[in-house]
Amino acid sequence: MAEATDQTPTRPKAAAAAPKFGDDPNSAVDAQAALVMRKGFLDDVIDGIQMGLMAIILISLVLVAVFSDSLPVLYPALKPLYAFVGSIPSKLTRLPEYALIVKDGVPTTTDEALLLMAAFSSWFDQLLSSLPYKECVLVFSWAIYLWEAKLDVRQRERLHEVRRPAAISAFIPRQAYLEANAYGLDKSSLSLVRNAFMQIQTTVIIFYNLTPWLWYVIVDAVEDYTGYGPEYEITHSVVYFIAVTLISTVLSLPFDLYSTFVVEKKHGFNKQTIGLYVTDMIKTLLLTALLGGPIVAAFLWVIIKTGSQFYFYAWALMAAVQLLAIVIYPTFIQPLFNKFEPLPEGELRNEIEALASRLNFPLKKLYVVDGSKRSSHSNAYVFGFLKSKRIVIYDTLINQCTTEEIVAIVGHELGHWKKNHILRMLTAVQIQTFVIFYAFSRFVGERRMYNSFGMDTMPVLVGLIFFQYLYQPLDSLLSFATNVLSRAHEFDADAFSKKLGYSKPLASALVKLQIENKGIMNPDPLYSAYHYSHPPLVERLNAINDPDVAPKTE
Repeated sequence: MAEATDQTPTRPKAAAAAPKFGDDPNSAVDAQAALVMRKGFLDDVIDGIQMGLMAIILISLVLVAVFSDSLPVLYPALKPLYAFVGSIPSKLTRLPEYALIVKDGVPTTTDEALLLMAAFSSWFDQLLSSLPYKECVLVFSWAIYLWEAKLDVRQRERLHEVRRPAAISAFIPRQAYLEANAYGLDKSSLSLVRNAFMQIQTTVIIFYNLTPWLWYVIVDAVEDYTGYGPEYEITHSVVYFIAVTLISTVLSLPFDLYSTFVVEKKHGFNKQTIGLYVTDMIKTLLLTALLGGPIVAAFLWVIIKTGSQFYFYAWALMAAVQLLAIVIYPTFIQPLFNKFEPLPEGELRNEIEALASRLNFPLKKLYVVDGSKRSSHSNAYVFGFLKSKRIVIYDTLINQCTTEEIVAIVGHELGHWKKNHILRMLTAVQIQTFVIFYAFSRFVGERRMYNSFGMDTMPVLVGLIFFQYLYQPLDSLLSFATNVLSRAHEFDADAFSKKLGYSKPLASALVKLQIENKGIMNPDPLYSAYHYSHPPLVERLNAINDPDVAPKTE
């Protein structure tokens, strides 16, 4: 009996010898890992929805297979859908024939190209006059939402992982990896709920024609109080713009408050008080009304006065506004929210000024901004035109990194300037803006579009809102293309900093900032490719360590 009693305590020790996640089964690391692994109510809802959708798809396939001939009779409203699905096999078999038609139709002369363009324009006009606009908007909206929701779910699965990938295990502590995933999960939960709410909100607005309802309420109110009738479309539009801004702010307020004072505070980032938050919101609303109102008025005036060719003049106006914003935002608007002070004399200032001189960068001002007033997230950027450039460094960055690491980050930012990335991005944005306005010029005069959404008048601003709904698929593609270009620029700027001799401090700074900001260490590839404007950490470090890039040539 005595021997048996002496041996029993050894069993727990044997079980404890192989902890699941850390060196101590009772450590904070294992507690954090258990928290990250745990799947809550939202994860159960996601699993239920996915299983439900799979069941619906399977049942639908069975119904189509068994009752294919009877379905149009049973559900006549879906007859066009059945006809389209039923025509898919024949269309697929005729793909070679279609390819030959396209090949033979390729113009070989200028006259043929002009004729083809005229024929396409005529066909497109006929399409616009028969398009079921509201139905198309609802389909586009839900298709994009479901696609992005699927990406969010894929990313969420990655965030539930507790073991570091081999590529980052050497320089990312397990605790930091788990904390980043916990932060990412909290943001993911909020994003999923917010996006679902916004999608339902958008669907209700479209389905119940709330956009025209609000327009006519405002038109009647303005006419009752000021006497400005329907001929004052620009005045009505400015009031409508302000009203929509206020409504959007109120609807998004619960999510913004939760994000700032729950999620960000929980993970140690938020430094704002309620008073500062309210002050910022009031300033933002006032600036939106004071600056946005005149811009909307000018934009509508240009469209009304310049006729069918308005897209060129509207694009020129918005290009001027965007360039002006680049100048006035950091100089006049951002100081309303943050305090900018010259970077104090010392080693950091001397090193940055020496780097700017070395690259012939026309540095006029070197500022430190009190980013810690609101958040512990960090940043640095370059702005200015021609020979008047400024560098801004967040005080949080100074607290988180060494002098050499900060100079490496500034070298990266100067790489954007040296490689003309800002100009390239501006050019891409201007091309995108021109495409949007040209496309809008083809839709703005279509009465069927307005009638489809419940309007019997054709105000330009409301037409632009309807068009934005229709433009969503193309906008998503262009946003993806912009992110691809942005990621290429980030790699290029990293290579530039490396060539300046800052390979090791830049890599060290990127790791530190990823840990300090609790950035996602192991994102889903499809999610990051679609959403990220910056490459994931591992990809950036691999590129910095690439031996094909010379260590120092600048």
